[in-house]
Amino acid sequence: MEPLLLIAVIALGIVLADTRRRLGRAEAALRWLDNRRADDAPVAPDDAVVVRRQPPAFEPRSVPTRAVPQPAEREAIEALAAPPARAPARDLESLIGGRLPVWIGGAALVLAGFFLVRAAIDSGWFGPGIRVALACLLALVLMAASEVARRLPATASDPRIAQVLAGAGVASLYATLYLAAALYHLVAPLPAFVLLLGITGAGLALSIRHGPPTAIMALIGGFLAPLVAGYDAAGVAPLLVYLALLLGALFVLAVRRGWGWLAVASAAAGFGWTGFLALVLDGPERTIVGGFIVALSIAAAAALPASGARGLPLRVAPLALGLAQLFALAPALDFSGLGWAFYLVLAGAAAMLAWRDARLVPAPLIAAVLVLVLLALAPPEPATGLAAIATTLILGGAGVARSRAAQGWAALAVVALAGPLAVLQLGTPQLLPRAAWAPFDLAVMGAALWLAWRHRDRVEGADAGLIGGVPAGAGAGVLAAMALFGENAASIALAVAIVAVAEAGRRSGARALSTAAAVPLALGIAAAYREIAGLTEGLIRSLAGEELIYPHLPPAGDVALHLLPVAIAALLPLRAPGGYGAWRRPAAIAAGLLAAATVYLLMKQPLAIGDDARFVRFGFVERAAITLAALGAGRLLATRAPLAARALAIAAHARIVWFDLLLLAPYFAPQSVGAIPLLNAAVLLPALSAAMLWTWGERRWRVPALGLMLVAALAAIRQAAQGDILTGAIGTGENWGYSAAMLILALVWLWRGLTSGARDLRFAGLGLVMVTALKVFTIDVALEGLLRVVSFLGIGVTLIAISWAYTRFLKSPHPNP
Repeated sequence: MEPLLLIAVIALGIVLADTRRRLGRAEAALRWLDNRRADDAPVAPDDAVVVRRQPPAFEPRSVPTRAVPQPAEREAIEALAAPPARAPARDLESLIGGRLPVWIGGAALVLAGFFLVRAAIDSGWFGPGIRVALACLLALVLMAASEVARRLPATASDPRIAQVLAGAGVASLYATLYLAAALYHLVAPLPAFVLLLGITGAGLALSIRHGPPTAIMALIGGFLAPLVAGYDAAGVAPLLVYLALLLGALFVLAVRRGWGWLAVASAAAGFGWTGFLALVLDGPERTIVGGFIVALSIAAAAALPASGARGLPLRVAPLALGLAQLFALAPALDFSGLGWAFYLVLAGAAAMLAWRDARLVPAPLIAAVLVLVLLALAPPEPATGLAAIATTLILGGAGVARSRAAQGWAALAVVALAGPLAVLQLGTPQLLPRAAWAPFDLAVMGAALWLAWRHRDRVEGADAGLIGGVPAGAGAGVLAAMALFGENAASIALAVAIVAVAEAGRRSGARALSTAAAVPLALGIAAAYREIAGLTEGLIRSLAGEELIYPHLPPAGDVALHLLPVAIAALLPLRAPGGYGAWRRPAAIAAGLLAAATVYLLMKQPLAIGDDARFVRFGFVERAAITLAALGAGRLLATRAPLAARALAIAAHARIVWFDLLLLAPYFAPQSVGAIPLLNAAVLLPALSAAMLWTWGERRWRVPALGLMLVAALAAIRQAAQGDILTGAIGTGENWGYSAAMLILALVWLWRGLTSGARDLRFAGLGLVMVTALKVFTIDVALEGLLRVVSFLGIGVTLIAISWAYTRFLKSPHPNP
């Protein structure tokens, strides 16, 4: 009985909403009358005729003729002259005590009749004929009582009583006929159909006579009747015929009276029934429900706007709900040909209705999107392929034909042309031999490019036909290349697509089309997911300090085939000022990362460091080469692409700090740096990096450059003392050499800072001198012999000389950049 209680609650909500609406209107009318009566010079309403007495005119005396007020005028004058009547209380008490009981009582009458019939069935009272007769008698008594209440003086002033009784009678008649025809088979189908028409006509007549409340009660009773008698008692077909006739009558009434709310409520109840039946039924019966959904969606889509429900969501909702229910029903029908037919018929109907009313264009677009999901879920069977072809012809053809009328049509054309073929070819390639896909791909490519050609004059703004047609055609071309040459041709084809779409945008001047070049770029990155996944794994291992990451990187052949073409093509649109349009910066970042990853993977291939021996021999040299390459590329791009250059410089410094000074530093991880003093990797890496940063032209890089100069000086001492491998212990001479190198470098910085006026150089020199002095007084004091003497002598003389030079410098005018 839970469905009955749910429907009763819904009915009560509808009654409450209608009561509140009427109460609001009554309150507004009463406020208007109170304001008029409170005015000293009351003004009659627009439809009242007020007789104003004019002052006597100066004219010869005559017997005046006095106009006799007409009846309507006399009523208006009396209404204004009469003392104001006491307005009824407009509060919660009046609502609960005077309005709600009548509607709740009507609902109770309907449910009482239904429950009485149900109790008779469950308890076996009387025979089927007597049960039906009693139910019919109850319905007739309620309808007769409505007419009595309409005429009886005691109840004529409150039309709600007659409305409730009439609605309850109509609802009871529907339930009685369903019992007699569908459950007990006491009435043959043809007489039952005639009787149903008669009941529907009576309901229409009573709804016109009594107003919307009766229509509400008839609607509730009509849809509640099958639940009371048992929806599966007579089979699905009679139930659906009953619902179809009931819905048709309600739609006709809603259109004739302009009751949009009735059309919406009827459609909602109909879709509620179809959804319920699709859940509880199985086997062939679901097929009948699918056909009913198609008919209901089309009828509701036509009835709602004709009845006054003109909001866009309400106009699209019947088609969208029908498509959604068929979408959910298709897997239950095993994606059979009939299931596809139902869906495509409704999709075609949505396109036809949208052809007549452009505001319904979202409906076929929803159909196109949902059919793509169905095609992705469907098994590789001939019916699936035929459904894809039909979708392309029906929805894609309609979209192309109407593409210049509205943006929604152009979007539909793009989705319906390129989507079904792409989903099938990529998801179920076994449906056809590989080469057999090529003719379909080329046909779709031609249609998509022709769509873009039709919209070639709409370069301003984001025209869906232009910015969707070109990428769709390029995508179909990629699929054709894959069909002819295999999956390995996808990256090369996508690279060509990137350049083609970008060039089309540049030549046409359509900024939005230039933006569309980011679509094949994203697809190219997705196509190289294996190589990108391997690179990501290698980078994670490398950042964690693992020495041997080459075995985890993708092979060189795969990198050259899948990453390199897309990386090169991704950079080409950036040469033009409007390349990638509004997506220029994200596309530039993606293209830069893709290019950097490709170069990194290619530079890891020659040395192929796959074991410990090769890591010791080539590990530091390889890292230095990659770091210098990144820094050199950044230096070359400093003026043309400053953001990319800055990113490369930051990445190079991060590599030096993280790997070469911390995790994999050659002074504790054995690695060959070269046996030649000064001309070895340990010295050249920081020295060349410092030189490039110092000549960069931006002051922000001067501090990192000074730090790298210090690293280069210390590395030169370390390599001179240790040789090719730098993991030995620090000796006395090496320790003294660090102090000497730091002191010499500090003097050079101070000299250049004093002569050029570079304040940062002076501060760096002074700071390094102080650090050197601290080292001498704390570490070098442990030296013995002449080395200790030279250390203290050198630092003392140097500090005195610096003080003398700095005093002269401060007294003289000097630039201070």
